[in-house]
Amino acid sequence: MTNEERRAALEAIIYAADEPATVEQLASALDEEKLVVQASLDELVASYAVEERGIEVRAVAGGYKMYTKPQHHDVVRRFIKSLRPPLRLTMPALETLAVIAYKQPVTAPEIGEIRSVNTSGVLKTLLDKRLITTAGRKEVIGRPILYKTSKEFLMRFGLSDLEELPSLKEFEALAREALGSDEGVAPSETSDESVLDAAHDVAASNGDAGPQAPATSAGEIVPESKASGETKAIDSDEQAHKSAAAGE
Repeated sequence: MTNEERRAALEAIIYAADEPATVEQLASALDEEKLVVQASLDELVASYAVEERGIEVRAVAGGYKMYTKPQHHDVVRRFIKSLRPPLRLTMPALETLAVIAYKQPVTAPEIGEIRSVNTSGVLKTLLDKRLITTAGRKEVIGRPILYKTSKEFLMRFGLSDLEELPSLKEFEALAREALGSDEGVAPSETSDESVLDAAHDVAASNGDAGPQAPATSAGEIVPESKASGETKAIDSDEQAHKSAAAGE
């Protein structure tokens, strides 16, 4: 297989894959050495990085996935909105997600102590949207369930790993961008707090504000585009990204 053929095959696999494709998976599919595949991947990533391309290949959640570029998020968002109403997360859901992201693994009682409200309904919502997952049980009386962010969370926010979590202020801005400013935030009768308030509580209990990440374009929490980062179009982003890729 020539380098050009290998690059084309990698492009096809990454486009077709629902989850980020790891180097190991790609090497196995091509029956090639990982170092050879990684070199071709780097070339593929570089070829999509040019301004003329509307999508990019990004390293995210331990693998590679196609995303729309940040400069096209607005137009992709408008396109997605024209297809179906976006899904919305309430502010309490965003606050709870922030607590889990910066304090994970964490139990429901610990989240409730930080937010001072019952979070059982919000946790179910986040579990249903696959933004969080269970992480076993804490070895204390009652053995409460531990929660952590999921691989889907990394994909939606365009993060390679948790080390790339943004600062608290950036998290708030990213969450609002993911929801399309305030219009994606569903009204809530239980809380008027901001994501930043909850995240600051978490930081206070952790003793730090978390690492700062480079500006992120994608995020499918955001996305209404496969690569953007829109929390509101979680179910629609795949269609947007495939449309964006198809237009290449």
